Amino acid sequence: MIPGPFLLYIGDKRNPLDIKTSRGLATFRRADCIGELREADNTLTLGLPSMTAEEAVAAGARSLVLGIATSGGRLEEAMIPHVLAALDAGLDIVSGLHQHLSTEPRIRERAEALGRRLIDVRAAPEGLKVGTGAARPGRRILTVGTDCAVGKMYTSIHLADALNARGVPARFRATGQTGVLIAGDGVVIDSVIADFIAGAAEALSPAREDGVWDVIEGQGSLFNPSFAGVSLGLLHGAQPQALVMCHDPSRPHMRGLPHMQVPGIAACIEENLRSARLTSPDAEFIGVSINGSLFDAAAAQDLRARITAETGLPCVDPLVTGMDAVIDRLIARFPA
Repeated sequence: MIPGPFLLYIGDKRNPLDIKTSRGLATFRRADCIGELREADNTLTLGLPSMTAEEAVAAGARSLVLGIATSGGRLEEAMIPHVLAALDAGLDIVSGLHQHLSTEPRIRERAEALGRRLIDVRAAPEGLKVGTGAARPGRRILTVGTDCAVGKMYTSIHLADALNARGVPARFRATGQTGVLIAGDGVVIDSVIADFIAGAAEALSPAREDGVWDVIEGQGSLFNPSFAGVSLGLLHGAQPQALVMCHDPSRPHMRGLPHMQVPGIAACIEENLRSARLTSPDAEFIGVSINGSLFDAAAAQDLRARITAETGLPCVDPLVTGMDAVIDRLIARFPA
């Protein structure tokens, strides 16, 4: 696990979805977050104190986390002065971007001169093998989505925590940079060469006979042409017995693709089952998880009821209803 405390970078980002890694750390490792670094005119906040790198070091921070999404996952020129200042102040740099920190000469040279660490979370582990699809023992849940960034990580973490609270042993298996930073281990699956995605999922949730549920964080969506490949690889490699569909009902179109409509939940369930059953013939859905944060309480409750009526599955909002309805179905369908 990358040790805190952290200074979380927001910079000039104004879309909440663009700071989801910083937000994830602020939510699930709050005690390790000292403050946030953002431009003076930026009102987007995680509710943490706004700090310079020097102030964060004085408060005990050890690392600056570049927990934002950028175009193409690249370092932006506006970020460089902040990163250099953080190195000068005594901070290591942690990045979830596709572009590795050491590929920027100014950052690499300053870090080397000062003896600071550059930590890239998006780095595939060595020695991965291609998937085989061979049946293996174990209990596995995979979250999938109607689109990317619809709450698969939040749902997975809340589900694993709720299972453990009910006395059903479970562990969260991270497949994204935010999840890996929160959990302290996992595989950032979009850093893996395509041929090895299924194999990486098999390695992440290997054969086990101890009754522990591996709750595997899904990525992308089979219906999003930008990310469907990683979604399919996870479905095949995870070999899940149980699946949870995640959905953002406020989304007008697929994220970043205004020409693509968000698929209906029923169609998405059908397609995910068809794909999952290549390696897990008896896979089934145990629930639907929505992000209803943009709806008032009554409208969100009505929406959950309609989804349950349409799918026959319990529909929850992890931050509002908790996960009990989904866990009840899981226990009923997969008794110990």
